[in-house]
Amino acid sequence: MAPRKYKKAPRSTAVDRIGDLPDEIVHHILSFLPAQEAVRTSVLARRWRHLWRSATGLRIVGIEGADTVQELRQFVDHLLILRGHAELHTFEIGISEFSQEDVPLFLNLYEPPLVSRHLRALDLEGVRLQGAFLDFTSCPALEDLKMKQSHIYLEKIVSRSLQRLSIIGCSSDMYYRISISTPCLISFTLDGFQDKTPLLESTPLLETAFVRLGCDYYDTCHNYEDGLFCGANDSSCPNCLAYNDGMSKTVLLGALYNAKHLELISTSEMFIFARDLKWCPTFNKLKTLLLNEYWCVGPDFDALTCILKHSPVLEKLTLQLVSEGQQAHKWK
Repeated sequence: MAPRKYKKAPRSTAVDRIGDLPDEIVHHILSFLPAQEAVRTSVLARRWRHLWRSATGLRIVGIEGADTVQELRQFVDHLLILRGHAELHTFEIGISEFSQEDVPLFLNLYEPPLVSRHLRALDLEGVRLQGAFLDFTSCPALEDLKMKQSHIYLEKIVSRSLQRLSIIGCSSDMYYRISISTPCLISFTLDGFQDKTPLLESTPLLETAFVRLGCDYYDTCHNYEDGLFCGANDSSCPNCLAYNDGMSKTVLLGALYNAKHLELISTSEMFIFARDLKWCPTFNKLKTLLLNEYWCVGPDFDALTCILKHSPVLEKLTLQLVSEGQQAHKWK
């Protein structure tokens, strides 16, 4: 019997499906990687050698591959030089591990202001913002700005295109209030801001807002009692001069009048909302409103009564009441 012949199995060949994609799609995929990993793709093949330079997003996160923040700063400096004028749609900075000695070496984001025709989203976490860095008049495509656990030491945040703004756990240490000039804003979040509450300028397109005021020394009545602010009638509380200064310009509520959905939360001693209610606007579009116990104290629930009188089309009211030692209770 003739020996049986066996066919050799075909050799398996690796298929680089990602490498077969057009450059534009690869640039988009690389934008989701931390910058350090995106640069490492340059060793995959000759075609990949320079693709990382045109990634449409930059994510500078952590200090992977660098012993110090100073080394990371050097990496970022070279990265930006090698990218040249490549389009940039998103930019994220977040550093969670650093020593006090590292702070002045990298975390300061100062002048000049960002300039980009293509930047659409910017995430900043754990950075120090100074000078005119947050003047985005030269970023006409910017729509989404998130700032978290950062220090803001500048006079104004300016953008004619911004639609979504989120400021969470940030601080200022400024003697005056930071002004926010974002006339195209649709969504606004201000959560736990330390130091003087920022002044929000007109936002005629606003639809939703979440505001939770932190407990700040300069915006707190030192003689607060049972829903009443002293109004600077006591010389021991100079802060309330800002509450009873006769100025008609509101800090927050005057810019939220067009919102359809509002959540307004404050600690009891903060006088910002109480001050704004003296010139309370009419919320002609407001459909849903969430308030905490701040609004339900004082003679005849003055704050709650006032805002309800100025909300003619309100459909849903949620009162989030918290008693000491108990969980939050919501009344709708």
